[in-house]
Amino acid sequence: MSTASDDAPAEACAAEPPAPRAAFLLSQLGSYATARFTERIAELDLTPPQTGLLRAVAVAPGQSQQSLARHLGTPPSRLVALIDWLDERGLIERRRNPDDRRLHALHLTAAGHDLLRRIAEAARAHDDEMCAALHDEERTTLHSLLARIAADHGLTPGVHPGYRHL
Repeated sequence: MSTASDDAPAEACAAEPPAPRAAFLLSQLGSYATARFTERIAELDLTPPQTGLLRAVAVAPGQSQQSLARHLGTPPSRLVALIDWLDERGLIERRRNPDDRRLHALHLTAAGHDLLRRIAEAARAHDDEMCAALHDEERTTLHSLLARIAADHGLTPGVHPGYRHL
């Protein structure tokens, strides 16, 4: 006894699946890029959240922990362990806020600035590896298109949405 699927033409069974859509390719590349970047910064004894936090402090020194948490989109209590680890390692320091002594202002130390330069080198190498198939003009176009898509979805520039799930 045959079934409808047994009677289907062989070419219908051998049909190629549809090509991946742009969102899938972005997700695939994003996952791969995250894994590769994680490997690169692990050589510096850092995780992606620690790296992003160092960058955020460097971009706007003197922010309070609460302000930084709002910027990153994470509860302040979740940021404390990251800040403590960076502080213990001598990469950032907490200073009393002169306007409100209840708040601590975060600043990079000299060691933090040095490490940030090494992170920037790793990030450049990572970007070069990820975009090796593209010419300079194509890289510029890709960056512009991705920035436009990110802005359209309300993503904070320079902030990975993973901070919401720390």
